[in-house]
Amino acid sequence: MAEGESARLVAWSVEMRAVHDRLREALRVTREAVDDGGPAPDATRDLLMFCRGFCAALTQHHEGEDRHLFPAIAAAHPHLGQTLRALQQDHSMIAHLLTELQHAVDHRSGPAELVRHLDGIDAVMESHFGYEERQLLGVLQSLDLQADVRSVLGPL
Repeated sequence: MAEGESARLVAWSVEMRAVHDRLREALRVTREAVDDGGPAPDATRDLLMFCRGFCAALTQHHEGEDRHLFPAIAAAHPHLGQTLRALQQDHSMIAHLLTELQHAVDHRSGPAELVRHLDGIDAVMESHFGYEERQLLGVLQSLDLQADVRSVLGPL
């Protein structure tokens, strides 16, 4: 294996951690928009932008994993089937929570309700990311997946 190939193999684990960190940061910025939000039109626009951006980024991350990453892992490591199914269930739960957040934002819910939604997303997202990293980072160091990182792990 050439040096460049080895670097690409190890990069999937690095890329996953980096994307997870950027999603955590996007959630933090969204929380700040809620904390700063109020009746001012600019605050409402900022909140809409940050919530929609965060929701879209997290959704695209999970869709990319479901479409590209998990099938590649399943093919190379069939013994991880149960783990991958659990991760996909998390994706479904997070998608439901994101839909609820978007509904609250669309209906201009108050800060307390938005924080409640963000707390729920944060808790499930952190649990999911931790489990995913514990179970998959070692596998990702040797995964031979020739694909665009943004297609596999999302836009962040």
